[in-house]
Amino acid sequence: MTALSALLLADRGELGFDQKVAHYWPEFGANGKGGVKVSHLMAHSAGLSGLAQVDGPEDFYDWDLICSRLAAQEPWWDPGSASGYHAITQGYLIGEDVRRITGRSFGNFFREELAEPLDADFHIGIDPTHFERIGELIPPGEVPDGGGDAGSVAARTFGGGNMIDALASRTAAWREAEIPAANGHGNARSVTRVQTLLANHGTAFGKSLMSSEGCMRVMEEQVNGTDLVLGVPMRFGLGYGLNASGAMGPHPNTCFWGGWGGSSIVVDLDGRVCFSYVMNKMDSGVLGDPRGFGLSKAVFESLAD
Repeated sequence: MTALSALLLADRGELGFDQKVAHYWPEFGANGKGGVKVSHLMAHSAGLSGLAQVDGPEDFYDWDLICSRLAAQEPWWDPGSASGYHAITQGYLIGEDVRRITGRSFGNFFREELAEPLDADFHIGIDPTHFERIGELIPPGEVPDGGGDAGSVAARTFGGGNMIDALASRTAAWREAEIPAANGHGNARSVTRVQTLLANHGTAFGKSLMSSEGCMRVMEEQVNGTDLVLGVPMRFGLGYGLNASGAMGPHPNTCFWGGWGGSSIVVDLDGRVCFSYVMNKMDSGVLGDPRGFGLSKAVFESLAD
C-alpha cells in the first residue's frame, strides 16, 4: 500500500524516483545521506533497514520522532549497492516524502486517494469505531532475530527494539498509529481491491487513477542479489519484489510482497489479476509463508487451465 501510494504520486509528476530524498525532506541529507534517492527507499537499498535507537515500542507511535531519528542516522551500508529489507522503516521513509509533498499524513493520503475511491476497507491508522471488527493476531512461536553475528545488518534490523511484539497489535495505541510498513488493517478482499488498480494498469472498479505507464514502472529493476537482511536472493522493482524464475506465477510482469506472519499479495500485470492471503494465526516467516503462496500457485494454475 505504501509503495502504490508513491507510484500514484510519481504518476502525477509530484514525486521523482531519481530525485534525492533530501529534495523533499532536507533534514534527511545528514550523515552521508545526501545522495540517497527515492528509488533507494522503494527498493530497500537506502541502508536504513533498522533504527539505531529505539527506547521502547511506544517510539513507533510517534511519527515525528521516528522520522527525525532516520533523518539523523548514518546508513548501515552504501545506499543503492544492495537491498536489505527495511522491515519497519520503509513505511516512515516513503511516508514522510508523501507527507512533505502533499501536506497530509500518510494514512490520510492513502485513505483519500486510494481506499475511498476504490471503496476498499483498508486503513492505515484506524478509527476506534472499527476496533470491534479487528481479528486479534496470534503470535508465532519464534520471532525473527537476524541470527549469526550480533553486529550484522540482519541482527541490527531485527534487534535493538526494532521488532515490535505482535501482541502490541491488540492495543489502541498501535491501531491508531500510522506505521505504513506494518499496521495496515484490512482483509484479503480489501488488499486485492486496492492492488487491482496496479494489476489493471491504473483502472479498477470504474475508477481511473493512474496511467498504464505509471503502473508498469513497478517492474523497473532496482537491485538484484542476496538481501542483507533476508539472506535470500531478491529482485526489487519500485516498491515490490519482482517475479524470479516463475516462482510467483507464469507471467514475467508479476510483482509481489509478503509480511511477517504469512500475509501476501501477488499482482500479475500481464494477466491483469491479483491474489491476496492474510491471516491472524501468524507463521514465523517474514516474507509470506507456504499457506498463502500455495493458494496463489493454485489460483494461477487454475487460470492457466
